[in-house]
Amino acid sequence: MNIVGITSCPSGFAHTPMAAKALEKAGKELGVKVRIEQQGIMGRVNELTEEEINAADFMLLVSNQKVEGMERFKHIPIIHVDINQCVTAADKVLSKCIKAFEIKKATNA
Repeated sequence: MNIVGITSCPSGFAHTPMAAKALEKAGKELGVKVRIEQQGIMGRVNELTEEEINAADFMLLVSNQKVEGMERFKHIPIIHVDINQCVTAADKVLSKCIKAFEIKKATNA
């Protein structure tokens, strides 16, 4: 499974990179590929490529504010999650998102 996402908080200095690192680490532990773009005062960091987005099963939107470039994800499911939960319990958040995606995929098949 391939997952892409964007983390973004008002400043982009604390929760943005912490959530990104936590989600990528949780992905490794769960055996799924997770690649996160960070957006904040520094602009886009680790910007997702078109190839990564096209290969993704779904996108995690980890923000409570407007993010740039959402049109890139119009063809894949988007799951909105709380940035604070990703910092403190990324493994649980990611597991729930994967499970929800698999259930939705199975019911649409």
